[in-house]
Amino acid sequence: MKSRHTIKGAAALFAVAIVTGIPAAGAQEVWETLPFPTAYPEPVSSGYSDINGIRLFHAEWGEGSPVILLHGGLGSIEAWAYQIPLIAEDHRAIAIDSRGHGRSTRDATTYSYKLMASDVLELMDEMSIDQAAFVGWSDGGIIALELAINHPDRISKALVLGTNYNLEGIDHSVDTNVVFGEYVTQAAGLYAEISATPDGFDGFVNDIAAMWGSQPDFSEDQLKAAGAPFTVVQALEDEAIIDEHAEKMAALLPAATYVPLDGVSHFAMWQDPERMNAVLADFLK
Repeated sequence: MKSRHTIKGAAALFAVAIVTGIPAAGAQEVWETLPFPTAYPEPVSSGYSDINGIRLFHAEWGEGSPVILLHGGLGSIEAWAYQIPLIAEDHRAIAIDSRGHGRSTRDATTYSYKLMASDVLELMDEMSIDQAAFVGWSDGGIIALELAINHPDRISKALVLGTNYNLEGIDHSVDTNVVFGEYVTQAAGLYAEISATPDGFDGFVNDIAAMWGSQPDFSEDQLKAAGAPFTVVQALEDEAIIDEHAEKMAALLPAATYVPLDGVSHFAMWQDPERMNAVLADFLK
């Protein structure tokens, strides 16, 4: 997941969350809560693949047509804890820790969505998956956009949540948002537990923030030519993504469906998993 702010803004958010440790305690509304998941269901299989100079961690559940789950910035597979059981009922759910995130390692290569999409494609090749459906949250949604625009033969359809296609979609008030600050705090704690470089969170955030300062930067023409149908889910209390931007993205993408969700935020899949899963079930039909 990502707040997609400027580098300066990312550093400010990190400082709020880690240095002062401001919590989301006392929140009254669902969208002001953060039920952060720290575990995922027991997989059928899991392990590492040597991909593009790194070790990419992935896990699988269920059988059937493949559905690849891509989490957001600073996150990990745990982000999909409440969605995996539903997907695995009738599909082969494959969740990936993006490079440098979760259990996956990283090298000195500069972060980009193109690079992370290439990791996904290499893993698909290793697994002999020609094409898959994608479910992407925030950064994961942007990776799905990258695939639909530049590798349309590899993606059958995609559901994205909390996703922007350029920097104009960012709500910069996220830089000081308390719930986002708590997310960074929780992500830092989980990173220290599961990462191959448990003391490297500060540098990791800085490197990811450098990407957020200039990416994504897809044009309207690129969106119009994207080669897969999208379901664009926008939480109407999203702290990071402007509602009108998400709605415009859905209008630009061919054959896209726009699904607004009231009363939840960028973390809708945790705050109201039942409603999010109902949308997901429709997408998977």
